[in-house]
Amino acid sequence: MSAVLDRQSLEQLFETARSTHGFTAEPVTDSTLHRLYDLLKWGPTAFNCQPGRFVFVRSPAAKARLEPALSAGNRAKTLAAPVTVIVADDLDFFEQLPSQFPAFDARPLFAADAALAEATALRNGTLQGAYLLLAARALGLSAGPMSGFDAEAVNREFFSGTRWRANFLVNIGYGDGQYSYPRGPRLGFDQVARIL
Repeated sequence: MSAVLDRQSLEQLFETARSTHGFTAEPVTDSTLHRLYDLLKWGPTAFNCQPGRFVFVRSPAAKARLEPALSAGNRAKTLAAPVTVIVADDLDFFEQLPSQFPAFDARPLFAADAALAEATALRNGTLQGAYLLLAARALGLSAGPMSGFDAEAVNREFFSGTRWRANFLVNIGYGDGQYSYPRGPRLGFDQVARIL
């Protein structure tokens, strides 16, 4: 691996980064969204299964489709955000395994066990959503992940006839630097970790 990242990079990715609720009017371009995916796709997943699916909701028409599924507390900020990403999981991710995981034929493991496939999709799709947050920060974007929405309504509106299932939402754009409350504290190492 390369050397430890410099202080500015660590701060941008973790130490001073915050969930963002307000954004400037600067648009997020198609090329930036492509670059975002081109970074996040390199994060590891089990069997290289890559179940994460990403719908970049940017147009007013698409935002209008999303609005009914949003909780009251998330509606205004989501409609104002330059882009809202629906992070979803593809329950049929295993259909891609023959090309994405050539070490051996892992497809039958998941094709024969729906519960295993669903758990694997959720776990690894969530990982890919986290990679999206870090990729956004690495590109100078701010992100605000949310779970306050009606997932079934999103599935009906955006994923009807597919095996994609909404996991969580992320507003992305260029943060306006305004925060209505201080950054929340974090638990200390001794509260959450053990070295055995």
